[in-house]
Amino acid sequence: MNIRQATQNDARVTGELPLLFWPDHTAEELEGEFSALIGDPEAAVFLAFDEEEPVGFSQVQLRHDYVEGTSTSPIGYLEGLFVKEAYRQEGFARELVVRAERWAQDQGCSEFASDCELDNEISLQVHLALGFTEANRIICFTKPIGEA
Repeated sequence: MNIRQATQNDARVTGELPLLFWPDHTAEELEGEFSALIGDPEAAVFLAFDEEEPVGFSQVQLRHDYVEGTSTSPIGYLEGLFVKEAYRQEGFARELVVRAERWAQDQGCSEFASDCELDNEISLQVHLALGFTEANRIICFTKPIGEA
């Protein structure tokens, strides 16, 4: 198991792995987004490898706005966590989160947070297994205003 912070040289990997997690995007879109994140001093992407095979990633960013259940700022926020199905239950997710937490601490954070969809039981169980505690459950609303 090898976990390392992504660099701009990882464009192919950062286009392919997140596509498995967010299939409604294109590899090119994700490559662009992750390239921007890799260059952002308030964000980091970590990649997990089994020998030379990329098997997972974590994406962490600093949030300066209010984060549910926290009392400090900035907050290290786990924006994405994915491990290929064949490599789950082998400790990759835990190590990816540990690296993300360490990065957040190095940025001056004393709290770390994340979220998941209300109906995503697998993500909920993973978060709990990784030491997160549930802070709240919310439903978000939107509506158009002004001219349509």
